[in-house]
Amino acid sequence: MVITQTPVRISFFGGGTDYPAWSRQHGGAVLATTIDKYIYISCRRLPPFHEHKHRIIYSKIESVRTIDEIVHPAVREVFRFMQVENGLEMHHDSDLPARAGMGSSSGFTVGLLHALHALRGEMVDKARLAEESIRVEREMIGENVGSQDQVMAATGGFNLVQFHPNETVSVQTVVLPQARLQELESHLMLFYTGQQRVASQIAATQIQNIPNRQQELKSMLQLVAQGTEILQSSTDISAFGELLHTSWELKKQLSGKITNPQIDLIYENARAAGAIGGKLLGAGGGGFVLLFAKPAQQAAIRQRLHGLLHVPFKFESGGSRVIFYRQTP
Repeated sequence: MVITQTPVRISFFGGGTDYPAWSRQHGGAVLATTIDKYIYISCRRLPPFHEHKHRIIYSKIESVRTIDEIVHPAVREVFRFMQVENGLEMHHDSDLPARAGMGSSSGFTVGLLHALHALRGEMVDKARLAEESIRVEREMIGENVGSQDQVMAATGGFNLVQFHPNETVSVQTVVLPQARLQELESHLMLFYTGQQRVASQIAATQIQNIPNRQQELKSMLQLVAQGTEILQSSTDISAFGELLHTSWELKKQLSGKITNPQIDLIYENARAAGAIGGKLLGAGGGGFVLLFAKPAQQAAIRQRLHGLLHVPFKFESGGSRVIFYRQTP
């Protein structure tokens, strides 16, 4: 039996430049971190004493005889990719809801691939986990996905990730004094809007708009370097929050489906209560809102957004890992 633990991510700048429709021509980059909210995947070989061959447990329970019968697209295509022959039982748990802009779909794929490799007794590096997850999601499932979620889930940590036109990926750890990292962490707040959405559908509209949004995407790409420079300097960290606000204003121009009146009202209320900046995480349309605010203003923001769930978090640096492994005959 194997259990994997895979983190979700927060992307600060550059989201959208990791779609191949953009990065293959212009290159892309994101500044992002993983946090201490995880996806757990457990897998074990299923004894051949049941009517079903595979049992898949998530928000639903699937008991099937063949891989083709599996409804969950990521499970079905990962099983195909890994050429699963023996019966398996897979169980999924998560600290956060799905379809919420935190990269949980890619984290699920990374975690499942990691678990199946481990079940075979194989150790795989983080780059391979990310590459395989991108291939499964993009080529086998046919999702409209970029590359940052898979890379961040597999790698973990606070990173500057670059996506090159030749489709290679570079991951550079952002080295910061511990005090600066803690200062940033203390200025961030995460709220759940309660709205779930299918990221691939919203991403499709962004991808279609890329030819008409080149200036916005170029500006968003420049913010990656600017945000990194602020963190690595002695500049007042409030400048990072102001840059997040600039990024959000740009992101809203990429597609009419990124925001909606409820999200706009949440953001306006947060700003009125003292937030310097922020953004909706992920492709847009719902999920989690990230806010940047001085610690002294955060109680007022929580009060103003009392109808939303506030989710405290910490940065993490481990990436996807096997947390339990027991060899069975």
